[in-house]
Amino acid sequence: MKVLIVGGGGREHALAWKLSHSKKVTKLFIAPGNPGTAMHGENVIIAAEDIEGLKAFALREKIDLTIVGPELPLTLGITDAFAASGLLVFGPSKAGAELEGSKAFSKELMFRHDIPTAFYKKFEDAAQARAYVETHKPPMVVKADGLAAGKGVVICQSRQEALEAIDLIMTEKAFGSAGKKIIIEEFLAGEEASFLAITDGRTVLPLAPAQDHKAIFDNDKGPNTGGMGAYSPAPVLTPELQKEVMERVMYPAVAGMEKEGRPYKGILYAGLMLTAAGPKVLEFNCRFGDPETQPILMRLASDLLEPLLAAAEGRLDEVSLEWKKEAAVCVVMAAQGYPGEYLKGSEIKGLGEAALLPDTVVFHAGTKDSGGKVVTSGGRVLGVTALGAGIKSAIENAYRAVALISWEGAQYRTDIGKKALR
Repeated sequence: MKVLIVGGGGREHALAWKLSHSKKVTKLFIAPGNPGTAMHGENVIIAAEDIEGLKAFALREKIDLTIVGPELPLTLGITDAFAASGLLVFGPSKAGAELEGSKAFSKELMFRHDIPTAFYKKFEDAAQARAYVETHKPPMVVKADGLAAGKGVVICQSRQEALEAIDLIMTEKAFGSAGKKIIIEEFLAGEEASFLAITDGRTVLPLAPAQDHKAIFDNDKGPNTGGMGAYSPAPVLTPELQKEVMERVMYPAVAGMEKEGRPYKGILYAGLMLTAAGPKVLEFNCRFGDPETQPILMRLASDLLEPLLAAAEGRLDEVSLEWKKEAAVCVVMAAQGYPGEYLKGSEIKGLGEAALLPDTVVFHAGTKDSGGKVVTSGGRVLGVTALGAGIKSAIENAYRAVALISWEGAQYRTDIGKKALR
Protein backbone atom coordinates (compact mmCIF):
# COMPACT_ATOMS: atom_id res chain seq x y z
CA MET A 1 0.00 0.00 0.00
CA LYS A 2 1.03 3.58 -0.66
CA VAL A 3 0.60 5.69 2.49
CA LEU A 4 0.77 9.47 2.92
CA ILE A 5 1.31 11.05 6.35
CA VAL A 6 0.34 14.72 6.60
CA GLY A 7 2.47 16.82 8.97
CA GLY A 8 6.06 17.50 9.90
CA GLY A 9 6.46 17.21 13.68
CA GLY A 10 7.45 14.66 16.30
CA ARG A 11 4.09 12.89 16.10
CA GLU A 12 4.48 12.44 12.35
CA HIS A 13 8.03 11.13 12.76
CA ALA A 14 6.69 8.56 15.25
CA LEU A 15 3.92 7.57 12.82
CA ALA A 16 6.42 7.26 9.96
CA TRP A 17 8.82 5.21 12.11
CA LYS A 18 6.08 2.79 13.16
CA LEU A 19 4.46 2.48 9.72
CA SER A 20 7.86 1.85 8.11
CA HIS A 21 7.87 -1.47 10.00
CA SER A 22 4.62 -2.59 8.35
CA LYS A 23 5.09 -5.25 5.68
CA LYS A 24 1.95 -3.95 3.96
CA VAL A 25 3.38 -0.45 3.37
CA THR A 26 5.17 -0.46 0.02
CA LYS A 27 5.75 3.31 -0.25
CA LEU A 28 5.60 5.94 2.48
CA PHE A 29 5.35 9.68 1.86
CA ILE A 30 5.38 12.44 4.49
CA ALA A 31 4.25 15.99 3.70
CA PRO A 32 6.13 18.11 4.52
CA GLY A 33 8.05 15.84 6.91
CA ASN A 34 11.39 16.65 8.58
CA PRO A 35 14.94 15.21 8.62
CA GLY A 36 13.72 12.42 10.92
CA THR A 37 10.84 11.28 8.71
CA ALA A 38 13.23 11.24 5.74
CA MET A 39 14.92 8.21 7.35
CA HIS A 40 11.70 6.19 6.95
CA GLY A 41 10.03 7.48 3.79
CA GLU A 42 10.06 10.20 1.16
CA ASN A 43 9.43 13.79 2.24
CA VAL A 44 7.16 15.82 -0.02
CA ILE A 45 7.43 19.60 0.21
CA ILE A 46 3.73 20.38 0.54
CA ALA A 47 2.45 22.23 3.62
CA ALA A 48 0.05 20.37 5.91
CA GLU A 49 -2.56 23.11 5.35
CA ASP A 50 -2.31 23.01 1.55
CA ILE A 51 -5.30 20.73 1.10
CA GLU A 52 -5.60 21.17 -2.67
CA GLY A 53 -1.89 20.51 -3.15
CA LEU A 54 -2.02 17.42 -0.95
CA LYS A 55 -5.12 16.13 -2.73
CA ALA A 56 -3.53 16.58 -6.15
CA PHE A 57 -0.43 14.70 -4.95
CA ALA A 58 -2.51 11.86 -3.46
CA LEU A 59 -4.48 11.46 -6.69
CA ARG A 60 -1.36 11.60 -8.85
CA GLU A 61 0.51 9.03 -6.73
CA LYS A 62 -2.60 6.84 -6.24
CA ILE A 63 -2.25 6.97 -2.44
CA ASP A 64 -4.18 4.15 -0.75
CA LEU A 65 -4.44 5.74 2.71
CA THR A 66 -3.73 9.23 4.03
CA ILE A 67 -3.11 9.70 7.75
CA VAL A 68 -3.54 13.27 8.99
CA GLY A 69 -1.31 14.22 11.92
CA PRO A 70 -2.04 17.84 12.92
CA GLU A 71 -5.38 19.31 13.95
CA LEU A 72 -5.36 22.33 11.61
CA PRO A 73 -5.85 20.47 8.28
CA LEU A 74 -8.57 18.37 9.95
CA THR A 75 -10.47 21.48 11.07
CA LEU A 76 -10.01 22.93 7.56
CA GLY A 77 -11.77 19.88 6.08
CA ILE A 78 -9.00 17.81 4.51
CA THR A 79 -10.92 14.58 5.13
CA ASP A 80 -14.03 15.89 3.36
CA ALA A 81 -12.00 17.15 0.38
CA PHE A 82 -10.14 13.85 -0.01
CA ALA A 83 -13.29 11.73 0.42
CA ALA A 84 -15.07 13.77 -2.28
CA SER A 85 -12.27 12.72 -4.66
CA GLY A 86 -12.51 9.05 -3.69
CA LEU A 87 -9.43 9.08 -1.44
CA LEU A 88 -9.36 7.09 1.82
CA VAL A 89 -8.36 9.13 4.88
CA PHE A 90 -7.79 8.34 8.55
CA GLY A 91 -9.11 11.35 10.47
CA PRO A 92 -12.41 13.01 11.34
CA SER A 93 -14.45 15.20 9.02
CA LYS A 94 -14.49 18.98 9.43
CA ALA A 95 -17.70 18.65 11.46
CA GLY A 96 -16.08 15.99 13.63
CA ALA A 97 -12.88 17.97 14.12
CA GLU A 98 -14.89 20.79 15.71
CA LEU A 99 -14.51 18.74 18.90
CA GLU A 100 -11.01 20.22 19.05
CA GLY A 101 -11.52 23.27 16.85
CA SER A 102 -13.99 24.85 19.31
CA LYS A 103 -13.76 24.35 23.06
CA ALA A 104 -17.24 25.86 23.40
CA PHE A 105 -18.71 23.26 21.02
CA SER A 106 -16.87 20.49 22.86
CA LYS A 107 -18.20 21.64 26.26
CA GLU A 108 -21.74 21.94 24.91
CA LEU A 109 -21.56 18.41 23.51
CA MET A 110 -20.33 17.08 26.86
CA PHE A 111 -23.17 18.74 28.75
CA ARG A 112 -25.76 17.49 26.23
CA HIS A 113 -24.56 13.90 26.56
CA ASP A 114 -23.74 13.78 30.29
CA ILE A 115 -20.00 13.42 29.83
CA PRO A 116 -18.26 14.49 33.07
CA THR A 117 -16.45 17.82 32.74
CA ALA A 118 -15.92 21.11 34.57
CA PHE A 119 -18.64 23.76 34.85
CA TYR A 120 -18.01 26.61 32.40
CA LYS A 121 -19.28 29.82 30.86
CA LYS A 122 -18.74 31.01 27.27
CA PHE A 123 -17.93 34.62 26.39
CA GLU A 124 -17.58 36.58 23.16
CA ASP A 125 -17.36 39.95 24.91
CA ALA A 126 -14.30 40.78 27.06
CA ALA A 127 -16.23 43.14 29.34
CA GLN A 128 -18.78 40.43 30.18
CA ALA A 129 -15.96 37.97 30.85
CA ARG A 130 -14.29 40.46 33.22
CA ALA A 131 -17.57 41.04 35.04
CA TYR A 132 -17.97 37.27 35.50
CA VAL A 133 -14.47 36.98 36.95
CA GLU A 134 -15.15 39.76 39.47
CA THR A 135 -18.06 37.79 40.94
CA HIS A 136 -16.46 34.34 41.06
CA LYS A 137 -13.90 32.90 43.40
CA PRO A 138 -10.54 31.73 42.01
CA PRO A 139 -8.81 29.55 41.01
CA MET A 140 -10.34 29.36 37.55
CA VAL A 141 -9.20 28.43 34.04
CA VAL A 142 -9.40 30.77 31.03
CA LYS A 143 -9.25 29.10 27.59
CA ALA A 144 -9.15 30.42 24.04
CA ASP A 145 -11.98 28.77 22.12
CA GLY A 146 -10.01 27.91 18.98
CA LEU A 147 -6.74 26.19 18.11
CA ALA A 148 -3.73 27.60 19.96
CA ALA A 149 -1.11 24.81 19.65
CA GLY A 150 -1.75 23.67 23.21
CA LYS A 151 -0.88 27.07 24.67
CA GLY A 152 -4.30 28.78 24.85
CA VAL A 153 -5.08 27.63 28.41
CA VAL A 154 -4.28 29.81 31.44
CA ILE A 155 -4.71 28.50 34.98
CA CYS A 156 -5.47 31.54 37.14
CA GLN A 157 -4.90 31.48 40.90
CA SER A 158 -6.30 35.00 41.41
CA ARG A 159 -8.91 37.30 39.87
CA GLN A 160 -6.09 39.55 38.65
CA GLU A 161 -4.49 36.65 36.77
CA ALA A 162 -7.85 35.82 35.20
CA LEU A 163 -8.38 39.43 34.11
CA GLU A 164 -4.88 39.47 32.60
CA ALA A 165 -5.61 36.20 30.78
CA ILE A 166 -8.80 37.65 29.28
CA ASP A 167 -6.85 40.68 28.04
CA LEU A 168 -4.05 38.47 26.67
CA ILE A 169 -6.46 36.28 24.70
CA MET A 170 -9.28 38.66 23.70
CA THR A 171 -7.72 42.13 23.62
CA GLU A 172 -4.06 41.52 22.77
CA LYS A 173 -5.09 38.56 20.54
CA ALA A 174 -2.05 36.51 21.62
CA PHE A 175 -3.55 33.47 19.85
CA GLY A 176 -5.11 35.34 16.93
CA SER A 177 -8.63 34.40 15.85
CA ALA A 178 -8.59 31.48 18.33
CA GLY A 179 -9.31 34.08 21.03
CA LYS A 180 -12.41 35.68 19.52
CA LYS A 181 -14.34 33.57 21.99
CA ILE A 182 -13.25 32.22 25.36
CA ILE A 183 -14.55 29.87 28.01
CA ILE A 184 -13.98 30.26 31.73
CA GLU A 185 -14.03 26.98 33.64
CA GLU A 186 -14.00 25.92 37.24
CA PHE A 187 -10.57 24.67 38.30
CA LEU A 188 -10.35 20.89 38.67
CA ALA A 189 -7.87 19.42 41.16
CA GLY A 190 -6.24 16.05 40.55
CA GLU A 191 -3.79 14.38 38.22
CA GLU A 192 -3.93 14.72 34.44
CA ALA A 193 -3.82 11.78 32.04
CA SER A 194 -4.23 11.23 28.30
CA PHE A 195 -6.62 8.62 26.95
CA LEU A 196 -6.51 7.96 23.20
CA ALA A 197 -8.67 5.61 21.18
CA ILE A 198 -9.17 4.73 17.51
CA THR A 199 -12.78 4.76 16.32
CA ASP A 200 -14.66 4.11 13.08
CA GLY A 201 -17.77 5.84 14.45
CA ARG A 202 -19.10 2.67 16.10
CA THR A 203 -16.27 0.57 17.54
CA VAL A 204 -13.91 2.32 19.97
CA LEU A 205 -10.47 0.70 20.33
CA PRO A 206 -8.43 2.16 23.21
CA LEU A 207 -4.68 2.74 22.98
CA ALA A 208 -2.32 2.34 25.92
CA PRO A 209 -2.83 5.14 28.46
CA ALA A 210 -0.22 7.88 28.71
CA GLN A 211 0.58 10.94 30.77
CA ASP A 212 1.81 14.26 29.37
CA HIS A 213 3.77 17.07 31.05
CA LYS A 214 2.37 20.40 29.85
CA ALA A 215 4.33 23.01 31.84
CA ILE A 216 7.75 24.15 30.60
CA PHE A 217 9.65 23.68 33.87
CA ASP A 218 10.17 20.89 36.43
CA ASN A 219 7.43 20.26 39.00
CA ASP A 220 4.81 21.58 36.54
CA LYS A 221 5.97 25.19 36.91
CA GLY A 222 5.80 27.91 34.28
CA PRO A 223 3.54 28.45 31.25
CA ASN A 224 1.86 25.64 29.35
CA THR A 225 3.46 24.24 26.23
CA GLY A 226 2.46 21.74 23.57
CA GLY A 227 3.96 19.08 25.88
CA MET A 228 7.44 18.63 27.36
CA GLY A 229 7.40 14.87 27.68
CA ALA A 230 5.20 11.84 28.20
CA TYR A 231 5.24 8.28 29.39
CA SER A 232 3.22 5.10 28.94
CA PRO A 233 1.70 3.23 30.63
CA ALA A 234 0.24 5.69 33.13
CA PRO A 235 -0.13 3.80 36.43
CA VAL A 236 -2.62 6.39 37.68
CA LEU A 237 -5.06 5.13 35.01
CA THR A 238 -5.83 1.77 36.59
CA PRO A 239 -7.74 -0.89 34.61
CA GLU A 240 -10.85 0.08 36.58
CA LEU A 241 -10.45 3.75 35.69
CA GLN A 242 -9.82 2.89 32.04
CA LYS A 243 -13.10 0.96 31.97
CA GLU A 244 -14.88 3.94 33.55
CA VAL A 245 -13.39 6.34 30.98
CA MET A 246 -14.55 4.10 28.12
CA GLU A 247 -18.09 3.86 29.53
CA ARG A 248 -18.55 7.48 30.70
CA VAL A 249 -16.46 9.40 28.17
CA MET A 250 -15.39 7.62 24.98
CA TYR A 251 -18.54 5.65 24.08
CA PRO A 252 -20.90 8.59 24.90
CA ALA A 253 -18.75 11.02 22.89
CA VAL A 254 -18.72 8.84 19.76
CA ALA A 255 -22.45 8.04 20.14
CA GLY A 256 -23.23 11.72 20.79
CA MET A 257 -21.42 12.85 17.64
CA GLU A 258 -23.34 10.23 15.64
CA LYS A 259 -26.68 11.42 17.08
CA GLU A 260 -25.85 15.01 16.17
CA GLY A 261 -25.12 14.14 12.54
CA ARG A 262 -21.34 14.34 12.92
CA PRO A 263 -20.18 10.71 12.63
CA TYR A 264 -16.67 10.58 14.04
CA LYS A 265 -13.82 8.51 12.59
CA GLY A 266 -10.17 8.74 13.58
CA ILE A 267 -8.38 9.32 16.86
CA LEU A 268 -10.45 10.52 19.79
CA TYR A 269 -8.15 11.95 22.46
CA ALA A 270 -9.55 12.79 25.89
CA GLY A 271 -7.40 14.98 28.12
CA LEU A 272 -8.56 13.93 31.58
CA MET A 273 -8.35 15.23 35.13
CA LEU A 274 -8.59 12.39 37.62
CA THR A 275 -10.51 14.12 40.41
CA ALA A 276 -11.76 12.84 43.75
CA ALA A 277 -15.18 12.59 42.09
CA GLY A 278 -13.84 10.50 39.21
CA PRO A 279 -12.39 11.28 35.76
CA LYS A 280 -13.51 14.52 34.11
CA VAL A 281 -12.71 15.72 30.59
CA LEU A 282 -10.50 18.79 30.30
CA GLU A 283 -10.56 18.74 26.49
CA PHE A 284 -11.05 16.56 23.46
CA ASN A 285 -8.51 16.44 20.65
CA CYS A 286 -9.20 15.03 17.19
CA ARG A 287 -5.75 13.58 16.47
CA PHE A 288 -2.81 11.69 17.91
CA GLY A 289 -1.32 13.57 20.87
CA ASP A 290 2.17 14.98 20.70
CA PRO A 291 4.30 13.88 22.61
CA GLU A 292 2.07 11.01 23.86
CA THR A 293 2.19 9.29 20.44
CA GLN A 294 5.93 8.73 20.74
CA PRO A 295 5.89 6.46 23.85
CA ILE A 296 2.56 4.87 22.90
CA LEU A 297 3.84 3.75 19.49
CA MET A 298 7.14 2.57 20.98
CA ARG A 299 5.04 0.16 23.08
CA LEU A 300 2.70 -0.99 20.30
CA ALA A 301 3.58 -4.54 19.24
CA SER A 302 0.90 -4.70 16.51
CA ASP A 303 1.13 -3.38 12.97
CA LEU A 304 -0.18 0.21 13.14
CA LEU A 305 -1.50 0.17 9.57
CA GLU A 306 -4.17 -2.43 10.35
CA PRO A 307 -6.30 -0.44 12.86
CA LEU A 308 -5.91 2.84 10.94
CA LEU A 309 -7.02 1.24 7.67
CA ALA A 310 -9.85 -0.67 9.38
CA ALA A 311 -11.14 2.52 11.03
CA ALA A 312 -11.05 4.42 7.73
CA GLU A 313 -12.97 1.56 6.08
CA GLY A 314 -15.51 1.20 8.92
CA ARG A 315 -14.52 -2.30 10.06
CA LEU A 316 -12.59 -1.64 13.27
CA ASP A 317 -14.47 -4.45 15.04
CA GLU A 318 -12.19 -6.88 13.15
CA VAL A 319 -9.02 -5.57 14.82
CA SER A 320 -7.33 -6.01 18.20
CA LEU A 321 -4.05 -4.58 19.50
CA GLU A 322 -1.08 -6.13 21.30
CA TRP A 323 1.25 -4.17 23.58
CA LYS A 324 4.80 -4.66 24.78
CA LYS A 325 5.21 -5.16 28.53
CA GLU A 326 7.96 -2.53 28.64
CA ALA A 327 7.33 1.09 29.59
CA ALA A 328 8.32 4.03 27.37
CA VAL A 329 9.35 7.59 28.24
CA CYS A 330 9.68 10.58 25.89
CA VAL A 331 11.69 13.64 26.94
CA VAL A 332 11.12 16.71 24.77
CA MET A 333 14.17 18.86 24.12
CA ALA A 334 13.13 22.43 23.27
CA ALA A 335 14.72 25.58 21.91
CA GLN A 336 15.85 28.42 24.16
CA GLY A 337 12.93 30.80 24.80
CA TYR A 338 10.16 28.28 24.11
CA PRO A 339 7.14 28.52 24.62
CA GLY A 340 7.74 32.22 23.83
CA GLU A 341 9.96 33.49 21.03
CA TYR A 342 12.74 30.98 20.52
CA LEU A 343 16.10 30.68 18.80
CA LYS A 344 16.37 28.89 15.45
CA GLY A 345 19.24 27.64 13.33
CA SER A 346 21.43 26.08 16.04
CA GLU A 347 23.33 22.98 14.93
CA ILE A 348 22.26 19.84 16.81
CA LYS A 349 25.14 17.59 17.87
CA GLY A 350 25.11 14.02 19.16
CA LEU A 351 22.21 12.62 17.13
CA GLY A 352 24.36 9.83 15.72
CA GLU A 353 25.62 8.77 19.13
CA ALA A 354 22.11 8.77 20.63
CA ALA A 355 20.78 6.70 17.71
CA LEU A 356 23.21 3.89 18.61
CA LEU A 357 21.64 3.35 22.04
CA PRO A 358 19.42 0.25 22.27
CA ASP A 359 15.62 0.61 22.55
CA THR A 360 15.91 4.35 21.90
CA VAL A 361 14.53 6.53 19.09
CA VAL A 362 15.15 10.26 18.72
CA PHE A 363 12.03 11.65 17.06
CA HIS A 364 12.54 14.91 15.16
CA ALA A 365 9.98 17.70 15.61
CA GLY A 366 11.33 21.22 15.02
CA THR A 367 14.38 20.38 12.90
CA LYS A 368 15.53 21.01 9.36
CA ASP A 369 18.46 20.15 7.14
CA SER A 370 20.89 23.00 6.51
CA GLY A 371 23.85 22.22 4.27
CA GLY A 372 24.02 18.63 5.46
CA LYS A 373 23.69 19.59 9.12
CA VAL A 374 20.55 19.18 11.23
CA VAL A 375 19.58 22.48 12.88
CA THR A 376 16.77 23.68 15.11
CA SER A 377 13.72 25.18 13.38
CA GLY A 378 10.90 24.93 15.94
CA GLY A 379 10.10 25.36 19.62
CA ARG A 380 9.94 21.68 20.47
CA VAL A 381 12.94 20.27 18.66
CA LEU A 382 13.29 16.57 19.57
CA GLY A 383 11.35 13.86 21.41
CA VAL A 384 13.97 11.52 22.87
CA THR A 385 12.09 8.27 23.54
CA ALA A 386 13.23 5.02 25.12
CA LEU A 387 11.85 1.70 26.30
CA GLY A 388 12.69 0.12 29.65
CA ALA A 389 11.67 -2.85 31.77
CA GLY A 390 9.65 -0.39 33.86
CA ILE A 391 9.13 3.38 34.09
CA LYS A 392 12.32 3.86 36.15
CA SER A 393 14.42 2.02 33.57
CA ALA A 394 12.76 3.87 30.67
CA ILE A 395 13.46 7.22 32.37
CA GLU A 396 17.14 6.31 32.79
CA ASN A 397 17.43 5.19 29.16
CA ALA A 398 15.74 8.32 27.79
CA TYR A 399 17.93 10.70 29.80
CA ARG A 400 21.04 8.72 28.83
CA ALA A 401 20.26 9.66 25.23
CA VAL A 402 19.36 13.26 26.14
CA ALA A 403 22.82 13.65 27.72
CA LEU A 404 24.45 12.87 24.37
CA ILE A 405 22.54 15.57 22.44
CA SER A 406 23.29 19.28 22.56
CA TRP A 407 22.85 22.62 20.85
CA GLU A 408 23.06 26.24 21.94
CA GLY A 409 20.28 27.01 24.44
CA ALA A 410 18.74 23.52 24.55
CA GLN A 411 16.26 23.13 27.42
CA TYR A 412 14.32 20.18 28.81
CA ARG A 413 12.62 19.03 31.98
CA THR A 414 14.55 16.70 34.26
CA ASP A 415 11.50 15.15 35.94
CA ILE A 416 9.61 13.43 33.10
CA GLY A 417 8.01 10.24 34.41
CA LYS A 418 8.63 10.87 38.11
CA LYS A 419 4.88 11.06 38.77
CA ALA A 420 4.59 7.44 37.68
CA LEU A 421 7.20 6.36 40.24
CA ARG A 422 5.00 7.77 43.02
